[in-house]
Amino acid sequence: MILNKFTHVVGCLFLVIALSGCSRKKDKFINRNWHAVGTEYNILYNGGLALQQGKKEVADSYNENFWDILPVERMQISEEISLPGTVKNESFKLAEEKATKAIQKHSMLIGGKEKNPQIDEAYLLLGKARYFDQRFFPALEAFNYILHKYPASSTINHAQIWREKTNIRLQNNKLAIKNLKRILKFETLKDQDRADANAMLAQAYINLNHPDSAIVPIRTAAKYTNDNDEKGRFYYIQGQLYNLLEQRDSANYAFDEIIALNRKTPREYLVNAQIEKYRNFNFDTKDPALLLANLKEMEENRENRPFLDKIYFQLAEYYSHIDSTNQATAYYNKSLKEPSKDNYLNSLNYETLGNINFDKALYREASAYYDSTLTKIPNTSRDYFFVERKRDNLKEVIFYESIAEENDSILRFVAMPEDERVDYFTRYAEQLKEAAIAEAKEGTVPEATPPTLPSSRNTPGAPPALGGNDPANTFYFYNPRRVSSGLESFVRTWGARELRDNWRLNSSNFATMAKDSLDEVSGLIISNNPKFVAQTYLDQIPSDPIRISELEKGRNDAYYSLGLIYKEKYNKPELASEKLTALLDFTKEERLVIPANYYLYRINLERGNNAEAERFKQVVLTKYPDSRYASRINNPDLAIAQEDEAENKYKELYTLFENAEFLKVIEEGRAFINEYPEEELLPKIELLKARAMGRIYGVSAYKEELSSLVSNYPQTQEGVTALDLLNTTIPALEKSTFTTDINSTTNLKLLYKVGIAEDQKTTALKEVLEKAVLELDYAELTVSQDIYNDKEIFVVVHGLENYSKAEGFAELLNINKKHKVQIIPVIVSSENYRVIQLKKNLDDYIAFINKQEP
Repeated sequence: MILNKFTHVVGCLFLVIALSGCSRKKDKFINRNWHAVGTEYNILYNGGLALQQGKKEVADSYNENFWDILPVERMQISEEISLPGTVKNESFKLAEEKATKAIQKHSMLIGGKEKNPQIDEAYLLLGKARYFDQRFFPALEAFNYILHKYPASSTINHAQIWREKTNIRLQNNKLAIKNLKRILKFETLKDQDRADANAMLAQAYINLNHPDSAIVPIRTAAKYTNDNDEKGRFYYIQGQLYNLLEQRDSANYAFDEIIALNRKTPREYLVNAQIEKYRNFNFDTKDPALLLANLKEMEENRENRPFLDKIYFQLAEYYSHIDSTNQATAYYNKSLKEPSKDNYLNSLNYETLGNINFDKALYREASAYYDSTLTKIPNTSRDYFFVERKRDNLKEVIFYESIAEENDSILRFVAMPEDERVDYFTRYAEQLKEAAIAEAKEGTVPEATPPTLPSSRNTPGAPPALGGNDPANTFYFYNPRRVSSGLESFVRTWGARELRDNWRLNSSNFATMAKDSLDEVSGLIISNNPKFVAQTYLDQIPSDPIRISELEKGRNDAYYSLGLIYKEKYNKPELASEKLTALLDFTKEERLVIPANYYLYRINLERGNNAEAERFKQVVLTKYPDSRYASRINNPDLAIAQEDEAENKYKELYTLFENAEFLKVIEEGRAFINEYPEEELLPKIELLKARAMGRIYGVSAYKEELSSLVSNYPQTQEGVTALDLLNTTIPALEKSTFTTDINSTTNLKLLYKVGIAEDQKTTALKEVLEKAVLELDYAELTVSQDIYNDKEIFVVVHGLENYSKAEGFAELLNINKKHKVQIIPVIVSSENYRVIQLKKNLDDYIAFINKQEP
């Protein structure tokens, strides 16, 4: 027992002495091997595991974009600048810590030489951890340290390749290409190192936009790599490069290499390779049925379910190519219904469906698809602006189509005999009621939605029965719609409750009550909903002749505008002819009948329908021989001249407006309107004239002109703009009032009211004030000449800091012999000056200021 204890003590003592002898400062066999083994099988092993875990996390989080050339590495580069001490990935942090620990605790740098053969591996791990953590400059430092300190290391080639990978990340592509070419000349390169070097060489060429130079290196990388994941990726990049160079056969050969790997490579490469190959299908030399069979086989393969969005899209493209639009539409929609992270694919689906609807002249539906497209692409991309422009170009036609559809619908009911109208809406209300009852039996609570006329998108003017301004409807239980809405709200909040005491504490609701109880509540809601009563719709049909006339005028203007849009903007002569022909059936107004006949003449002439063209031509020449359209028919060159004259006149008036020559805009605009009452540009000129009137005569005149524009051109874009101004801008301007505390204002003006700008006294006053500002050392002040009305202008001194300075400067001008100004100015703040110009009420302001003085 004593002997065993003695042996144990001696053994421990010997071990302690041996360990203490393994110093990093002594170049002995046991020291070198002790630290080498400890470094390799403990610290570096754990660091390597952390690095692999981090690489897997980076690869898994990367979203591939198969629509663009794939990068060689699956690594998302963050645009965010990392702050010192922040960590992007804990695994890379651990790997770096392990590498640092190995260097600090096991490095044997003796006599300027490293005696531990594993320290170069530690620096390599350190550089890789920093590289994947996207700290490229520190990573480059670690790789360079290996190359300078360990030139004989077994990892020297590996380190050089990683240094060039880092250079590529730092955009030093040309330097990387030069160094990688040198490395690839080494015969001692391992196969995987040769694969890595070639892959990065290809990436550098891709970065420099030299796809032809990248093909050979990426093919070589695929040949030498031992990793089937990389092999599939490299072959896919090769195929993409060939496609970019429009070498379809070579691209298909590369994709075939991936298909041959089958399950040895990730499924996403396999499926996308097949799709790319089918995308390159030559319909001229091959049987389309073979392509369809292959795509159908992909669709039915259960392993391809995660990729059905792409497969359905390709099937849609196939049907689109063979002009089977309905089948194509079905598959584009199926692609959209599949869960997909590929926003670009979804944007293509939406945009293509938009184009299909556009070609069918379904512009409202096309616009909705374009709206959806914009949600799937970055708002700074070129594609975004292209689609947005297409969408915006549809606004005008959608606007007029909505008016035409709505007014047509209402006028159709106006023209119906009374008994037919009652019968129609009785059946319509019954259909809605039956549908609501069927939904209620399925568990859907009926909604108290506002009732509207059939085919009407926005029926104006709710009748009293729907809770309008009729005083009789103010009491809750006298308003069926409010009762229905209240019932619906109650059921949605509490469920269907039995009428009993303490009903809120009752746990039963419509999920647990009998079906007939639920039907009772739903029936109560339905019976109180005016949507299911025929009289609701009958009350909405206008009977006032003035209102009916407005609807007819709006419809006629919309049809005329649509005819011109379809003819001139969308080159749809069939639709243009349809709208203009219908217009002639609706109205006898010369302002519409004459141009409609003229444009129908032009449309039929261009389409070769000479007999029809002659018919419309004779209508214009015989019934309206003095019209400008008759002149256009007799002298075709005159038509172009007249169109150019109108466009040039508008540009001229707009230039005058920008130069603040508002009186000329008003006078010349009126003259043009009187001379050419049939011109299509009149609404634009009227709106410009209204704005000029506002500048000269104030907000009241502006409001009056806008109201006239809305009345005369209600269905034009300018009419809509004017209506919007009347509803929003004008009320805000009318509410503008004078502010009271002028002493606290820091931006004041001196107003000198004088005659017209051409008056010599006006010019002389402006010159005197400009000289005074310079010579009296008031360089911060400026002088301007602003129009007040058609007979007077203001010469204004701007930039006075406070009331005392404004008053002092005005007094100085009055007493200074050299710059004597006898006119007494009005001191006004910028805010009050704006009100004066808006309302043209200088006298009111003077009276307002006088009242403020004590």
